[in-house]
Amino acid sequence: MVLVGKKAPEFSAQAVVNGREFVEDFSLNQYKGNKYVILFFYPKDFTFVCPTELHAFQDKLAEFESRGVAIVGVSTDTEQSHFGWLQVDKGHGGIKGVTYPLVADTNKTISANYDVLAGETYYDEDDMLQSEGELIAYRGLFLIDKEGVVRHQIVNDLPLGRNVDEAIRMVDALQFFEENGEVCPANWSKGKEGMKANHEATAEYLASH
Repeated sequence: MVLVGKKAPEFSAQAVVNGREFVEDFSLNQYKGNKYVILFFYPKDFTFVCPTELHAFQDKLAEFESRGVAIVGVSTDTEQSHFGWLQVDKGHGGIKGVTYPLVADTNKTISANYDVLAGETYYDEDDMLQSEGELIAYRGLFLIDKEGVVRHQIVNDLPLGRNVDEAIRMVDALQFFEENGEVCPANWSKGKEGMKANHEATAEYLASH
């Protein structure tokens, strides 16, 4: 499912914020009209690639916040699992020091609605519910604007960690477009020039060929 250009699916779920506080009804509505959101999904707590990503987002959190961006992580683990992992030092494979919200998608509906849920369920010949593969989240990332619209998405398979600097670049590109009305060419980065989309010239060219 491609969500770009569509409203980001809404949800209300348990979460852990500030590394220690439980929130019962966490949702993205609190950011609407005020902040951009990077919503990212990861497969499991207490794993190997996942903590490198979570710490990478934390290391760049000030850069995101300076751009008016909230970071929110999601996995299909429970809020208790999130909390426990947050108490473990980085040197022992934990994510202590992560302060942005971690959402508990324990019923898998958030991952399913964002179409990042790995594995499938089916009923066998005895009408028993079965699953093929683990029902965990792929490494999905969604850039959501202040109006709640998805403007960028990327989904990595489970073994492939993301580039957090690329997420920052996409925020910069979106904000540059919103502020200047110019589009961003390949390999654009903050500080470079954009391009003006000349629709009239394009229409004239097409009409003459």
